[in-house]
Amino acid sequence: MRIWKYIIVSCLLGGVIAPLVATEPIAQPWPVQPVSVKHPAMLEVVAADARLELLAKGFRWSEGPVVEPASGDVLFSDVPENIVYRWSASQGLSVYLKPSGYTGIYPEENLQQGANGLIFNSNNQLVLAQHGDRRLAILQDAATSVPQYLTLAGEYQNKLFNSPNDLVQHSSGAYYFTDPPYGLKGADNAAQKQQQANGIYRVSVDGSVSLLAANLTRPNGLAFSPDEQWLYVANSDPAAAQWWRYPVQADGQLGAAELFFDATAVAQSTHGLPDGLKILPSGILLATGPGGVWVISSTAEHLGTILTGVAAANVALSLDNDWLYITASQYLLRIKLVP
Repeated sequence: MRIWKYIIVSCLLGGVIAPLVATEPIAQPWPVQPVSVKHPAMLEVVAADARLELLAKGFRWSEGPVVEPASGDVLFSDVPENIVYRWSASQGLSVYLKPSGYTGIYPEENLQQGANGLIFNSNNQLVLAQHGDRRLAILQDAATSVPQYLTLAGEYQNKLFNSPNDLVQHSSGAYYFTDPPYGLKGADNAAQKQQQANGIYRVSVDGSVSLLAANLTRPNGLAFSPDEQWLYVANSDPAAAQWWRYPVQADGQLGAAELFFDATAVAQSTHGLPDGLKILPSGILLATGPGGVWVISSTAEHLGTILTGVAAANVALSLDNDWLYITASQYLLRIKLVP
């Protein structure tokens, strides 16, 4: 497969970034054959000869991909640049939201980072985990010159969150999210850090917020098992590069934490940490981790890895689960899955 070097013209043309322009060929950071198979069950998820496809590049740190239900387009964050982009198979790349997560609500010692995790809720509204504004927010209007957001949750026990990172919605309507200190200048040592815990939280349908777990140093990506009996959470700590899971109780609270898979040893010599993840209807995890996207069975067996060559941040499934979209460093990628 021939790979071309692309450039992104920095000017905006009617809100749309000029198309990727092919110039001279260069080597991509990921291998030509990126599918590393450790167990035959890996081939039930992705074919051994599947290839990574470059959709866009040139971002500072791409994150939080989500597929829009109405269009199938991919929305994703460039966190340091405070932008959410849209990628469309027919229209290419465009700026969708700017600012995406820092609107100046808390300017002091703020890294001014944008949104990270994105989801569409049960009402097909875009919900954002906003680093800079330290809240979960619902997009109200993207058509205005400055996007309009409504705060869904911004504090716990009258103290601001650190920097909400990733989120999911339960079938009950409640939201679950992680709150590491990545958006604060100084992280855990920041003077503006009001929540002692880097916690996992729940926002109930009546808007009340509860702290569910505080055992992780850097809670990050999270996803429910298909039956919602378990909540899986990634811990993005080089000293504890792990995936954990928690039983979801009838009242929405979480039971005792269980260590699901420990990749700390691998993380010492390979780029990337446990970060964003999604779960297939089969219960198999597609989890960014050291080296790329780890494919892990529901019984915690590492089936294989989709090697990205750079640190992978997060993933999203197409509406039909035929494609896996991957945000990795400066890239937006995709790979075909087995139907």
